[in-house]
Amino acid sequence: MQTLHSEAAMQVEQIDAYEALVQFLYRAPIGLVQTNLDGAVEMLNPMASSLLMPLARDGGLDNLFATLEDVAPQLKQMADGFDQPSGVVCEALRVPLGSEYSAPGAPQVLSISLLKLDPERLMAAITDATLEIQREQENLRRRLRSAARTDALTRLPNRSAAVEQLQTLLGRTGSEDRFALLFINCDRFRQINDTLGQSAGDRLLTGVGDRLLAALADRMRAGGLPANGRIDPAAGGAGLVARLGGDEFVVLLDGLRHPDEAERLALRLLDALARPHQVDGHEVACRASIGVFWDGGADGRDADAVIGDASIAMVEAKRAGGARHVLFEAAMRERAARRADIEAQLRTALAEEQLFVMYQPVVGLNPDGSTDHSAGVEALVRWQHPVRGLVPPFDFIGVAEECGLIDAIGDFVLERSCRDFMRWREQLGDAAPRLMAVNLSRAQLAQPAWTAKVAAILARTGMPAASLQLEVTESLAAQDEHIQVRLHELKGLGIKLALDDFGTGYSSLSSLHLLPVDTVKIDRSFVCKADTSHHHRVLIEATVKVAQSLGMNTVAEGIETQAQADAVRAQACAKGQGYFYSRPLVSNALVEWIGAQR
Repeated sequence: MQTLHSEAAMQVEQIDAYEALVQFLYRAPIGLVQTNLDGAVEMLNPMASSLLMPLARDGGLDNLFATLEDVAPQLKQMADGFDQPSGVVCEALRVPLGSEYSAPGAPQVLSISLLKLDPERLMAAITDATLEIQREQENLRRRLRSAARTDALTRLPNRSAAVEQLQTLLGRTGSEDRFALLFINCDRFRQINDTLGQSAGDRLLTGVGDRLLAALADRMRAGGLPANGRIDPAAGGAGLVARLGGDEFVVLLDGLRHPDEAERLALRLLDALARPHQVDGHEVACRASIGVFWDGGADGRDADAVIGDASIAMVEAKRAGGARHVLFEAAMRERAARRADIEAQLRTALAEEQLFVMYQPVVGLNPDGSTDHSAGVEALVRWQHPVRGLVPPFDFIGVAEECGLIDAIGDFVLERSCRDFMRWREQLGDAAPRLMAVNLSRAQLAQPAWTAKVAAILARTGMPAASLQLEVTESLAAQDEHIQVRLHELKGLGIKLALDDFGTGYSSLSSLHLLPVDTVKIDRSFVCKADTSHHHRVLIEATVKVAQSLGMNTVAEGIETQAQADAVRAQACAKGQGYFYSRPLVSNALVEWIGAQR
């Protein structure tokens, strides 16, 4: 009796287990289909029936492969090709359903996993993957939006992100808080990039971004933004540090009450950027100019216009010498428009050869009191505008430097003056000027291949290197070690070098021996008072004596009267230049002037 009772109990347990399994299959949130190897359905649960019924051509679900033939014909091929006695035939196969199978709200994508249970049976698990696919697509769209609004180099938000957040701030109403936009441009980045290479320049830009973030970290935290500044471009917030492109960055800060707050933040950023950067073993100084736009001047302008205004203020800061900030004022727009107009016309002037070269004589002040009128000339560029007439250099040289045209202008002046010099030698013989002086810009000296370009011009024109004197300002020659390397390269060609405007820059008499120059040109601010101020005569005398002790010549610039000429001659200055002798002359007029002096 006990054995019969045990067997009955086991049968009851088996029935219960089977019913539990049936209940599970019936209630399972996934479709389950058991078939033979040909796909003939042996069992399927209600969820499977619900998911597959829209695909059944004749309303029947007798064969899984036949039902899925239109949307997943590869499933039967995969099953037929699986020769193992059991195992996973495929897992999570995504099956998009065409519009003809999908009613509103019905599944759009099925996910099918096929398992071989034994040599005779298959089990398919089918789920509605529509929401999963939609989530994946939304995540992908979010990542793409983030990537489209993130700078690839610095991982900061890019211009698109800055414009979007700025536009949001411009569109709000009713808030007493104000925002400021700081437009930041690195001073001399182009020269650093040219000298150290693009990869080093990229690392420097990344470092600049990090400095900006670190300087504003406390404010970013206060605004609910990540302290490390890697701001999610998709998120809002009280501030933003973004790279617009090149060496241009913007900082957008909200929650301010007065322009003074924005200017204090600008000073903090200037201090942070002023510290030298370590790049590939080099200590690189990369200061910046900052234009500050304050919310009070928005006047309904859009984000791009506000960024433009901030950039105009940045240019004003750069024109004032750089390494400073300037608060935007509406009057700056007119000045910027005028500069843009000059730039456009200057490009036309280069193309149409409206630029020409004039030459101001440099005379020798001989110890016997005589004057050598063939000592040399200085080449000076001029612009003959078809409408405005003669445009003074003051009106366009600064613009040319800002927009990158100074290279082309400088190269034009150098080649034209060399050709004119050689023509004078043919015309005048021994009476021709013996030296041609040409001014150099920082942009020219920053070109890595510029020395080779000068050598090529000398070769093309036949100009003797010893007859060419290239002039750099005192501050340019003294401040930049890379510029000095370029100057030594030019000296290696046999060219003479002159230090222009001496006394107005950063060097001193004690450091004059460190500069690779042959001539010191004493600035006109000293010469104009040489006949009336003992102090200025002493400075001229000291400069002449130090230069002579170093084997250098001296030229007194800006001589306008006989008294000034007598004063600098009395101080043993070797040469003089100024309106007292001659104004700048075109080439033919210079030839006539030399003839008249003889």
